[in-house]
Amino acid sequence: MDQEKLVKDLLFHIRLGEDSSIEFKAVTYEGERPKDPNRDKMAHEIAAFANGQGGRLVLGVVDKTREVVGIADEKVAKTEEWVVNISQSNINPPVRLDTHLVQLPDHRGDLKTVICVDISRSISVHQSAGRYYQRVGSTKQEMKPEVLARLFQQRSQARLIRFDEALVPGTQVEDIDKSLKQRFLKPNTPEKEQLHKLHLTAKDDYNEGLSVCGVLLLTPDPTQWLNNAYVQCVFYSGTARDAEDQLDAQDYTGPIDQQINGAVDFVKRNMRIEAKKQIGRVDIPQYDLGAIFEAVVNAVAHRDYSMTGRRIRLHLFADRLELYSPGELSNSLTIDGLMENTVTRNEALVNLLSRYYQAREEAGRQALIERRGEGVPKIVHRSTELSGKEPEYRLIDDRELLLTIYAANKESRR
Repeated sequence: MDQEKLVKDLLFHIRLGEDSSIEFKAVTYEGERPKDPNRDKMAHEIAAFANGQGGRLVLGVVDKTREVVGIADEKVAKTEEWVVNISQSNINPPVRLDTHLVQLPDHRGDLKTVICVDISRSISVHQSAGRYYQRVGSTKQEMKPEVLARLFQQRSQARLIRFDEALVPGTQVEDIDKSLKQRFLKPNTPEKEQLHKLHLTAKDDYNEGLSVCGVLLLTPDPTQWLNNAYVQCVFYSGTARDAEDQLDAQDYTGPIDQQINGAVDFVKRNMRIEAKKQIGRVDIPQYDLGAIFEAVVNAVAHRDYSMTGRRIRLHLFADRLELYSPGELSNSLTIDGLMENTVTRNEALVNLLSRYYQAREEAGRQALIERRGEGVPKIVHRSTELSGKEPEYRLIDDRELLLTIYAANKESRR
């Protein structure tokens, strides 16, 4: 690691204070043993970072005052050994650490040695002192059962069963709508076998019923079992969320292909059409419906269905469209990599949508989804060409992906 860059980063954070990525700890000794923080507190901090997006512990800085107090030279090696031992002995499964010794100036300008402990995001879920913690802002918090269950789903190392293939408790094969299942079945092949191979049904040691895919595609109302598996659309006349400016609202709760069509129709119904006075009338829609279709399909196909309390939200304003999709980016995908890469969270669901040949005219294809990785580039290029302003993707609290598409007007196309 570049020592100069590390020093700059640390001084920057010390000046501004703790956040979701960094924690300061002063280490005090009683004889030859560290007294404060105790082993459990340190284990909780390390596990919280590993259970989240990773982060950095800086030992030798007071958390409340951000004063650099350092660690005495004769205690540095012992302190480093102590924190590594905690990561291996007090956390289950153990957490891998990277430690760096850095010298930082205190308030008088004297150099003090601090230990920088880097913790990467883990593929496992880590327990410390019988509890599971996560990093929320600048603090650690014990995870609620539903959050913990979702994290285990996301980080299952075996990945033998993806969440969209999992059995939905309380469902039965009889819950399938006969008219909906015919879209995916081939003639002259046993129906039960096809439903299982397509991951539309699933079973455990005790029950057989519908998978998450099956509920989403083969039932008239998926929210009966997956409460937040719907698209909420709201149209505001202004540029902010104000109940007094709300002109239209609709929740789309049917099978997800109907949710997609409903959301696109909502935009089509509420967007303005400008006109340029040239030779002949030239209509300028606020949004390219092909781009909107791609955006809604991506949101529905790639959202994290294991998250409770969150649904897809499409909000129309006078100057923009905002589309919120629950879940962080899949695997190692980054915002910068969206244009060049495609990583699928719901593999079975995406596979089924690519086989469903009833897409809208705006899609420019027959299937609901294509697997060539052209969706995001199409959203960006078409929307930018229409409005003159590039759409923006942004992660909100590592829990939602927000896509903002800016509206076109007459001035956009001059």
